[in-house]
Amino acid sequence: MTDAERELRRLMPSGDPSAVADLLPTGRLVGTEEDGEGAAPVLWMSDGPAPLGLWEELHRAHPRSGLWPLLLAPLRAGDEEFRPWGTGELSRLYAGEPDWYDPAALLRTGWEYSTGVETEGEALDPEELSELGRSVAPFLDGWPGLAPATAPAAGPAGDPDEAARALARHLLAGDAQVRIGLVAAGSGAEALTVCGWSGPANHEEDIAKVSAVLLDWERRYGTRLVRVGFAELELSVAAPPGDERTALRVAAEHFAFCPDNVFQGTRTGTLTEYASGLVGAAQWSFWWD
Repeated sequence: MTDAERELRRLMPSGDPSAVADLLPTGRLVGTEEDGEGAAPVLWMSDGPAPLGLWEELHRAHPRSGLWPLLLAPLRAGDEEFRPWGTGELSRLYAGEPDWYDPAALLRTGWEYSTGVETEGEALDPEELSELGRSVAPFLDGWPGLAPATAPAAGPAGDPDEAARALARHLLAGDAQVRIGLVAAGSGAEALTVCGWSGPANHEEDIAKVSAVLLDWERRYGTRLVRVGFAELELSVAAPPGDERTALRVAAEHFAFCPDNVFQGTRTGTLTEYASGLVGAAQWSFWWD
C-alpha cells in the first residue's frame, strides 16, 4: 500500500483509495478546528495547484473511490496559509445531517428571514420597505414556492457529470492557484457537511441545511458542486431555466439561499436583473458576506 493510499484510507476506510491514489500529487490530510490530535481527518488537500485534467479523472473515479473531488480556493489570491483549508478553519460542531431537512421549508424560511419587516429588533422605515419591495418584485405577496424542475438539454451539455467536468476545465483555465481536495462523500453537496465548511457562518451555522438545498438542486437542475472558496461556491448546471418566467422562480430560491447574491451581486439589487443571468446559464455562483 502506498503512502497516499494509506492516507486516503483514513478518510474512507471502506472505500477503494487505490482508484485514485496513483493519480495524486503530494498533499496532506486536514482535520476540523475542534478535532484533537489523532482524530479522523475530513479532507485531503494537494500541496500545490491542481494539475489540469486531474479533477476530471478524480470525478470519473468517484463511483469506485467514494471520494468527491473539489477545487479549493483560498480567501485571497496569494494567501500562503491557504485559508480556510490550509489552516483547518473547518467545523462540524453545529452540523446536522442533510436528510434531517426539507429543502422547500428551508428556502421558505430563508425567504421570510431575508424579507422580514424587522432587522436587529428594529422595524424597517418606509424607505427601506420600499427598497425591499423593489428588490423582490414580482413576488411582493410572499414566497412563491419552489420553481419547477427543468429538463436537461440533449447531448453532453445536458449530462450533469459532463457539465461538471466542463466547468472544472473552465475554472482551472482561469485560476492557476486552486488546489485539489478530496472528501469521502456521495456528492459535492454532501461533501460540504462532511468536511465542515463554514463559509455561510454569518448567514447559517448548520452547513447541513446548505447541503440539503444543494442536494435538491442536484435532482431538479442537474447541478454539481465543483469549486469551494472561503465563502463561495461554484456549481455546474446541466438543466438551467430556459425562460425568464422560470428563471424568476429560480432567482427567488437563490435569494432565499444566499441573499447577498442579489443585494450585493447585482447592479440594481433586484430579482429581475439577477434572473436575467440565469436563463441558460451553465454555472451558478454563490457568495456570502
